Amino acid sequence: MVRHWLVPALLLFSTTVSAGPSLAQEQPKAAVTVAKPVVRDVVDSDEFIGRFEAVDEVTLRSRVGGYLDQVNFKDGAMVKKGDPLFVIDQRPFKTALDVATSALEVAKSSLTFAESEFNRTEALVQKGTLSVSTLDDRRRELQSGQANLRGAEASLARAKLDMEYTTIFAPLSGRIDRRLISVGNLVQPDQTALTTIVSLDPIDFYFDVDERRLLNYARVAREHGSNLQEGGGALEVSVTIADSTEKPFKGKLDFAENRVDQETGTMRVRARFDNPKFVLQPGLFGRVEVNASNTYKGILVPDEAIGSDQDQRVVYVVAEDGSFVTKPVRIGPKLYGYRVIREGMAGDETIVVNGLTRLRPGVIVDPKLVVLPPEAAATTENGQ
Repeated sequence: MVRHWLVPALLLFSTTVSAGPSLAQEQPKAAVTVAKPVVRDVVDSDEFIGRFEAVDEVTLRSRVGGYLDQVNFKDGAMVKKGDPLFVIDQRPFKTALDVATSALEVAKSSLTFAESEFNRTEALVQKGTLSVSTLDDRRRELQSGQANLRGAEASLARAKLDMEYTTIFAPLSGRIDRRLISVGNLVQPDQTALTTIVSLDPIDFYFDVDERRLLNYARVAREHGSNLQEGGGALEVSVTIADSTEKPFKGKLDFAENRVDQETGTMRVRARFDNPKFVLQPGLFGRVEVNASNTYKGILVPDEAIGSDQDQRVVYVVAEDGSFVTKPVRIGPKLYGYRVIREGMAGDETIVVNGLTRLRPGVIVDPKLVVLPPEAAATTENGQ
């Protein structure tokens, strides 16, 4: 009975042991696509949302009061500096100018008479014919005449100035808004808004930058021999607008505020753009891309080649024998359709770019080598 049971058990054990190696040899390999990363000169960039604003903007008001007599522009037209735009009724001011002119003539005549009297009295006093007190009276009259002349000249100058103010000229070149008041209405001096003018070429773009990237821009600006507040470090930027048919507009940073906002932790930065065709308008939103570094050799890999291991980003490096290891990496922005690798790669590794879901511990891969093009897509996004 004992021998009858031992023989099948030994045969079963022998069969199981002998089948192990054959099963391991028949285990299939994981088919994956591998490639070398793209190594090329790159410049980091960041994207922000902002708004265009005019370099110069003015609300026109009259310096003198009166009834509006003329409007000499078409609503929404382009005007040049010095163009006459509005005319206040000039008749009261012309009358005031004539009165001031006449008063000046009277003052001149009175002064001429006072000078003659003073000279005549002075000569008689020297001869002893008149007293010195009489000479003092003539001197006082002469000085009063001189003062009256200066006052008349000032009144005439003011009357001429008021007359000039009745015609309101464009203080800058740009696009004018509609007229805000019609002919015949009363214009209050320094109060009634007549219209507005905004300059269009060049035009400014304002956006807010967080502290981390602000410090990076400041460092790049110092490397250019400038500073962010004064000249913006000459960092190049491009902005796109809602019209997808328009190519990105090129400009440069030229100013940053002198402190970080304590509530938002951001600083407002300005870029300036040439706008010869007046495509860009004050108030438009735009998406600005800022060059955030100097040129350097970047290691670029497809997003599909980057996996996750708990809280780390990793890539899978394949060895010649088909084994693979994971390498933790720190990623950057997306450039030329690839993801920039900040740390963790030297650039000569062979990494898995397709088939990451087939990788398991102990699996041997069957790599298919491909060559990544220098540029996969013409898009740029912010990384993490």
